[in-house]
Amino acid sequence: MKISFYVLSESKAQDFLGFICQLTQTALNKSTQSILILIKDDALLSTLDEALWAQDAASFIPHQRLSNVDTKGADIDVATSNPLAPVLLGAYMPADFNGIVLNTTIHPVNDFMAATSNAKPSRVLELIKPDAISVQEGRHKYKIYQQLGYELTHFKV
Repeated sequence: MKISFYVLSESKAQDFLGFICQLTQTALNKSTQSILILIKDDALLSTLDEALWAQDAASFIPHQRLSNVDTKGADIDVATSNPLAPVLLGAYMPADFNGIVLNTTIHPVNDFMAATSNAKPSRVLELIKPDAISVQEGRHKYKIYQQLGYELTHFKV
């Protein structure tokens, strides 16, 4: 699995939602795989949901919020290989998910993979804000991924 860390500048961190939308659109343009944006913060999830619909009048980003009813990922609509939308938003990884994960949480993606069945993302995009806590969490995730032998890259944006 390939893991890319995006270390955000102050300006990108201030427009966190805009950067997530931009990165999501770039991933959609470069891949045919589904994208899962992992979000544990309900307020961030709601504002991102709105931001993706209003991204651009000509190129909104079609997406779907995962149901909170089943946190194990057994939601019938999204557990299939053909989700209803190319971008999924949620606090868990659906069963059998094998696309791209954009992780906004403090937890490594492996924690989400362990909580569901047969999830094997092809790529993970980790966002690191320029504050001390985010940097520390990013280093922790980096060490975990490194120990698991994943292919790691990082970009300063």
